Amino acid sequence: MSIPRPANRVADSDHERPALEAPLWEQRAAMSAAMPQGERLQKVLAERGWGSRRVCEDLIASGRVTVNGETAVLGRRVDTSNDMVEVDGVPIGVRPGLVYSLLTTPDGVITTAHDPLGPPTVVELVPPEPRVYPVGRLDLDTSGLLLLTNDGDLANRLAHPSHGVEKEYLAEVRGRPSSGVVRRLREGVELDDGRTAPARVSQPDPGVLRITIHEGRNRQVRRMCEAVGYPVLRLVRVRIGPLRDASLAPGQWRELTTAEVRELVEAASGDKRPVR
Repeated sequence: MSIPRPANRVADSDHERPALEAPLWEQRAAMSAAMPQGERLQKVLAERGWGSRRVCEDLIASGRVTVNGETAVLGRRVDTSNDMVEVDGVPIGVRPGLVYSLLTTPDGVITTAHDPLGPPTVVELVPPEPRVYPVGRLDLDTSGLLLLTNDGDLANRLAHPSHGVEKEYLAEVRGRPSSGVVRRLREGVELDDGRTAPARVSQPDPGVLRITIHEGRNRQVRRMCEAVGYPVLRLVRVRIGPLRDASLAPGQWRELTTAEVRELVEAASGDKRPVR
């Protein structure tokens, strides 16, 4: 008499046999395929002026970089057309086609993108493509530095007073303000829309005030000077955050360097830690 063979013996044997582990190269390939595709994050940061790739790796490792709101890790890849990359909470503008231009506005040009019935606009002084927009405003009778860009994220942060990006002006006033007047401007003066924040004010020459503010009120510098009895005769903006360029003649413009864009991002973040 034959002994019946257990029907599940082979199946049990297969079940008990441990699965073979995939070769290491296959595991790494699978991990790579599962990660977002695109350019390596440290390469993108380095190309946009944040330092060497080693420096950018340190930025990522320290948790200062996010992609689409999530803290980035080393090895992360990004799609520069779609992903939002931020350093210290500020978008760095990795999308292709972003333009950053610095212009010295001449007198009689308005700071707007379009005014068919008015005087010439600042956008008529730069190439028509790609389309850019002014960051903030200068009055018709105020000249000096102006930033134009199509990076809306950075523009909004630079223009918002809560981020404290400084603007520096030279104001030629009627008369010679005393040291007491200069002190009043430093401490803040009462305007019809409230008291101004403390400002940095000096008088490098008689009748010329150097005023640095971080608010963005309409005609603020002119109103401050009028409030203390010294109306402005001529006003020029000479600095926006870290940007200066005394070599740009009225009506001239140039593109920012990658280092200048990085400095603007840092200024908009309010983070004063140097990137080394």
